[in-house]
Amino acid sequence: MSGWTALILAGSRPGRDAFAEEYGAKFKALIHVCGTPMVTRVTQALLGSGSVERIRVLTQDPVAIADVLPQESRVMLGVSQGSIAQTLEHVMADPETRFPLLVTTADHALLDPGMVEDFIAKAQGADMAIGLVEKTPLMQRLPATKRTWLKFRGGAYSGANLFAFATPEAMKAVELWRGVEQDRKKGWRMIAALGPALLMGSLLRLRTLQQTLDKVGGKLGLNIRAVEMGDPLAAVDVDKSEDYVLVTAILEGRT
Repeated sequence: MSGWTALILAGSRPGRDAFAEEYGAKFKALIHVCGTPMVTRVTQALLGSGSVERIRVLTQDPVAIADVLPQESRVMLGVSQGSIAQTLEHVMADPETRFPLLVTTADHALLDPGMVEDFIAKAQGADMAIGLVEKTPLMQRLPATKRTWLKFRGGAYSGANLFAFATPEAMKAVELWRGVEQDRKKGWRMIAALGPALLMGSLLRLRTLQQTLDKVGGKLGLNIRAVEMGDPLAAVDVDKSEDYVLVTAILEGRT
């Protein structure tokens, strides 16, 4: 599969963004890390991938974002909706949207072309794929880091802010996501929304991550794949001040 469309989610929550203001930015996507806005870094990483043909940056403030994006014909701006799930539903329902879609976020400041290519290669053939990092390699690389972990038989995983949607049919998974996205940092609530059997299977670690996704996919009629990223830094985004300090240290070669 070739000709991927990449979506960069660069929206902001309603009201003041205290985290962005701390670093002199209007909203999080515009925070400079080592002198470059995060959304610019993510766009450059996607432009460096040989598999990505076009990039759509989705935000509530296209004018502010436009000023920091590379002047490249493959990069386009769009308006995001009220939430991540609503934004994805809107894009996937648009007959002009070209699949497959690769979705990431503007705060993925460590994203690089190698991570993008690794994810796309491993996502081939699935209706939907979710990028994840297993706890062991990440803790070996960054022993002091704090992440949200989903625990299963065989390992604990943190999200890598990388998703693949091969066809419009994958919208069924987004509809499910919309019902629990307010609890995206509370892994057990997300699993509970899929049914008591899956919740107990996770709590007791009766199933592996892929077995759990197979169950979810069976309910939705989709082939959903867990993509374990080769680079554990794929799990590190910039969501708070501690992340900013860590990512800056990594980019400067101090960590």
